[in-house]
Amino acid sequence: MAEYISSVSPVDGSIVAKRKIASRKEVAAAFNAAIAAQKAWAALSIAERAKYCSAAVDAMLAMKDEIVPELAWSMGRPIRYGAGELRGFEERARYMISIAEQALADVRPAPKEGFTRYIKREPLGIVFTIAPWNYPYLTAVNSIIPALMAGNAVVLKHASHTLLVGERFQKAFDKAGLPPGLFHNLVLSHEQAAEIISGKLANMICFTGSVPGGAAIEQAAAGHFLSVGLELGGKDPAYVRADANLAHAIENLVDGAFFNSGQSCCGIERIYVHKNLYKDFVDGAVNLTKKYVLGSPLDESTTLGPMIKPEAASFVRKQIAAAVKAGAKAHIDPKLFPADKKATPYLAPQLLTNVNHQMSVMLDESFGPVVGIMKVSSDEEAIELMNDSEFGLTAAIWTSDAGAATHIGNQLETGTVFMNRCDYLDPALTWTGVKNTGRGATLSSLGYEALTRPKSFHLRTTL
Repeated sequence: MAEYISSVSPVDGSIVAKRKIASRKEVAAAFNAAIAAQKAWAALSIAERAKYCSAAVDAMLAMKDEIVPELAWSMGRPIRYGAGELRGFEERARYMISIAEQALADVRPAPKEGFTRYIKREPLGIVFTIAPWNYPYLTAVNSIIPALMAGNAVVLKHASHTLLVGERFQKAFDKAGLPPGLFHNLVLSHEQAAEIISGKLANMICFTGSVPGGAAIEQAAAGHFLSVGLELGGKDPAYVRADANLAHAIENLVDGAFFNSGQSCCGIERIYVHKNLYKDFVDGAVNLTKKYVLGSPLDESTTLGPMIKPEAASFVRKQIAAAVKAGAKAHIDPKLFPADKKATPYLAPQLLTNVNHQMSVMLDESFGPVVGIMKVSSDEEAIELMNDSEFGLTAAIWTSDAGAATHIGNQLETGTVFMNRCDYLDPALTWTGVKNTGRGATLSSLGYEALTRPKSFHLRTTL
């Protein structure tokens, strides 16, 4: 096993950070310290926990000027958008802190004479968060802050591309004065993560990543009766009905497809447009896509940065080439984007028409700046195509008829139904998915249920 993990920049292939992998002794010490600290932490009131967590959020935001360029170097997001992730981080963290008192309150059934009855929510113990690189603060905060607010200790393993994000979380909690042992950022290999899970060092695993990664997590946890939350990505569809606001749909769906270079689990990867709007939609989307600026994420004029690594861009290039060979039409000439070069992570955005569901680009998660557009004749046809996927994270409906959106949404196999928006998490609503998108839920009051266990009290008060 390698002794070090390096964070390689997609900007120029340089090393952003190189860190030594935690030793067995360090891993054991971290989990032992977490066990020791968690009981006292769980005994604190929710209001007291909130003070620490709120202070950690403040400390993280105070590092914004360092974090924004760090994100650009680490994972390639244009610097002009870097602060947006911190705004989302703050929104989710503060919301989950604000609802903790109510979400974690005892559940009390109707009174019964002679008895006191209630269900208490108790912390699980230690939550092991395994976070990805594409939205490194947003994905991690979904479990970290609620886990702590619920009375758990947390151990974080961040992705190799974003090692520095884990260190930022540690600095924020240290600055907030969080009691020692409650939060640990560990640099770990995949093998070590599996050993931690199979060794039952943690009580719950919160993983965001690929389907194969989720399968590996479940395999490591099998037979150990651990709680597992898996968010494994998507192939999220959008449907533009005949009554949609065309300009609004074009603007938002192009952004939903290409923001973060398409590297979003809930990004738009396939679009179905009613035949009455199809030509105008395609023309508008092509014109808007041509306005993107592909280049170094450190340049303020850049609106599309590199993908995370050359191999990821190569996969998308192969999807595009295979689709074109099978009859698809590519509407964007890569020559319009001089930074697009093969064998690099810099990839021009692409819109494809004449696509079908026999093509990989319409079935397999691309996780890159490409989207296929298909013409449909009815809501029923759109629903059938939107459900024709192994994934089910979000689905977006563009219409002026809320009733129609609700009717369609009830028939979609998805975790979230959007109307006239996409690619966004509202912390008041639970974040979940169906099929190969994973299992479990984060955010909202339901997110707290996954981070606690119920304990019933049945007290006879009259003899």
